[in-house]
Amino acid sequence: MIGRVLSSEFLKIRKKLLWLLVVAGPLGVVALQAVNFGLRYDYLMKQYAADPWGGLIENVSILALPALLIGLAIVASMAAGIEHQMNAWKMTLALPVTKRHVFAGKFLLTAFLLLCSCVLLVLFTVALGFALGFGSSLPVGELLSAVFYPYLAAMPFIALQSWLSVTMANQAIPLTVGIVGMIVSTFAGSRFPDWVPYTWPQLNNEWGEPLYSVAMGVGTGIVVFLLGMAEFVRKDVK
Repeated sequence: MIGRVLSSEFLKIRKKLLWLLVVAGPLGVVALQAVNFGLRYDYLMKQYAADPWGGLIENVSILALPALLIGLAIVASMAAGIEHQMNAWKMTLALPVTKRHVFAGKFLLTAFLLLCSCVLLVLFTVALGFALGFGSSLPVGELLSAVFYPYLAAMPFIALQSWLSVTMANQAIPLTVGIVGMIVSTFAGSRFPDWVPYTWPQLNNEWGEPLYSVAMGVGTGIVVFLLGMAEFVRKDVK
């Protein structure tokens, strides 16, 4: 059943700008770092002489985090906005699917599109590193963890933005929540205690173990997803 719902969701976005956004996010992040390294190549190569790949990954990660947090809000809003703009929720729910499957389909679509962006970010970063002449000593594990750990740690926000975007016709509210969350997580996240979700995508905690942030993010994301699904099932759709 969920497979059919997802197939329907992909058909809805076939001619939408969502796919362009999926590509533009990681491409923009890497393009900015290409300009950064192009303009300051000698300085950065001296700074990261011992580990040029690590320096590139660190710089990409700095821009990738806010891009991920604002991107998930926009993707969730655009995915849910199709029904809101066409007043098609009753038509969607009239199909032989449950409201749980519809809600899960929106969440999974958002999570999948963001995952595609993460994969592209890895590929674009590798391409930039080779273009800069960093050689074949690519730290694959470091790159994958730098890209996918924040994605997993941000799962509560993916679930929250999907919840808000599906249940609210006025998409200005979910987008505002997403923008505020991005600002808080990027600029003030490290000042909060470890139990605050806004700190998790930064992967900083008192134990110095990024996997703790990932585990808390995934676990809380499941809880938020279930709460959102329960509220959507009870809600009267107009």
